[in-house]
Amino acid sequence: MELWNTTLENSFFLIGILQDSKYPGLVCATITFLYLVAVICNGLLLLLIVMDKRLHVPMYFLLSQLSLTDLLFTTVISPKTFVDYLHGHSKISFSGCGFQMFMILTIGGSEDILLAFMSYDHYVAILHPLNYMVFMRAKVCWSMVTTSWLLASINALVHTIYTMHFPFCRTRKISHMLCEILPLLKLACADTTKYQFMVYTMDVTFLFIPLSVILASYTLVLNAVFHMPSTQGKQKALLTCSSHLTVVGLYYGAATFMYVLPSAYHSPQEDNILSVFYTIVIPVLNPLIYSLRNKDVLGALKKLLGKGSLAPKL
Repeated sequence: MELWNTTLENSFFLIGILQDSKYPGLVCATITFLYLVAVICNGLLLLLIVMDKRLHVPMYFLLSQLSLTDLLFTTVISPKTFVDYLHGHSKISFSGCGFQMFMILTIGGSEDILLAFMSYDHYVAILHPLNYMVFMRAKVCWSMVTTSWLLASINALVHTIYTMHFPFCRTRKISHMLCEILPLLKLACADTTKYQFMVYTMDVTFLFIPLSVILASYTLVLNAVFHMPSTQGKQKALLTCSSHLTVVGLYYGAATFMYVLPSAYHSPQEDNILSVFYTIVIPVLNPLIYSLRNKDVLGALKKLLGKGSLAPKL
């Protein structure tokens, strides 16, 4: 453990997508542009949900929490990428690496659980519409949000502390654009095999338990939808669920490839591209997916811009 003190005094270098690219300026400009779009879209969606009383219902409350999560996710990554490009290096301090790891694990874990709670919300809305406001009352919604952040932060804190306690060798180059656990463990001067297995187990748990809830919820929802006598009711229900299922597919697809598929099946370069996708691109897509076909949100936007009254609800 003699290298522990040395580790504290040194920094790491993130070898990410900027360093691997032939055109780092173009990559940086693209990431910065996507970050600004993510901030504008998610910020606007949050503003609409807060200001418009017609959006003060559980479904949009949970959607606002998803937007907040996406906003935090991309903010942890994108500004540093821009600063790194300006400085000409991707240096990150030991404490900064630990903080970034904690935030990524917390925000990512929270979003995993929140997406499951959102699927439950759709289940209640479609199968128990008369009791929707009872099952999804304010106390329940806040409990869902608190639970997602609490479980994710506890998991993140444990893994961050344990990962950063390892002694690290002199090479400080992390083959990743983020301070994540597995790329960092490759620098450890100790046997991390058992811990890597534990990390893999926790990754699978955090992904597949919420995913199982989502699949179970939508199995019941789709069964109920296909037995609806009204064609209009079917279309309304399917439209409500399709946005969430699209978001789930994007997020869990990228996360499964990154954290569940063995590392032999994907290279560090592919990991860097996927990291950009789920930390920067998805936060841009999520508010667009939920807004473009949502009459409530579009109506609230028109009202905010002074171009018309709220459109009828879905």
